Amino acid sequence: KAVKQVVEKHHHLLFYPLQYEGLEQSPDIIYTGAAPNQQIIPMALWALQHQGKRFYLIGSDYIFPRTANLMIKDVLLAQGGQLLGERYVPLGASDMAVVVKEIAAQRPDFVVNTLNGDSNRHFFSALRAAGITAEKTPVFSTSIAEVELAAMGVDLMTGHYAAWNYFQSLESAENKAFVERFKQRFGRERVLDDPMEASYIGVKLWADVVRSQGSTDLVLVKIMLAQQTLHAPEGIVAVDYDTRHLWKKAYIGKARADGQFEIVWQSDTAVHPAPFPFYRSRSEWLAEQRALAGAAR
Repeated sequence: KAVKQVVEKHHHLLFYPLQYEGLEQSPDIIYTGAAPNQQIIPMALWALQHQGKRFYLIGSDYIFPRTANLMIKDVLLAQGGQLLGERYVPLGASDMAVVVKEIAAQRPDFVVNTLNGDSNRHFFSALRAAGITAEKTPVFSTSIAEVELAAMGVDLMTGHYAAWNYFQSLESAENKAFVERFKQRFGRERVLDDPMEASYIGVKLWADVVRSQGSTDLVLVKIMLAQQTLHAPEGIVAVDYDTRHLWKKAYIGKARADGQFEIVWQSDTAVHPAPFPFYRSRSEWLAEQRALAGAAR
């Protein structure tokens, strides 16, 4: 949010490659990561349909997890879901005893995990120590991709789920070529993930405009970016003129023992970005966001 103010003040151009909580848009920002309806919401609905109605929420204590969990509660409770618990821990927290004790006692059908950073390793380690397995209580994560999986230890998350708009394991010809070029340049042991691919999309969109127009003029580039489509490794993406977010396919993957994800669900087509989910007005969402920002420590 702070960077957005600086970019807009100086009328610069920012490509933002991370999934986020939504509730903003800007003529000076191209959002190449997911809006909530392209990651968080379809993941929650799929979990409800395939795992059961009883769910538990755990997240780091800042604006993304709190906003994401508000949206998750909105959609799941409207579909007959039952919230068993909701906990937030400081960024970087390592003590997961209270959270895991609650999960063991409540025995939810699934857990939605919006923890960030090294807290994920501590959380999954505590789950395993308590005997809570992916078969008993699957965890659906929003911020664990292939890179994090390798860093935290593949065995901790095997059988659990993650939602993104790109996985290295996608079988398309475009993605296979993309992965091969990456490994040839950076090493066979390296892995790709969604934020990396979304960053690539941003650079490619900019480069395509500059090449086609023969100019780096900022005003011209912004105008033309709003009309761009790209056959990306994740599939066909297109810049939405109204929101400057991308139309993107949504995927849910199940972590495998080899450090990759098995795709268990994907949207039929690219999903229209909705940074402000339709069931509240924009003013209502912004009021909710202010309240959530005050609640986050």
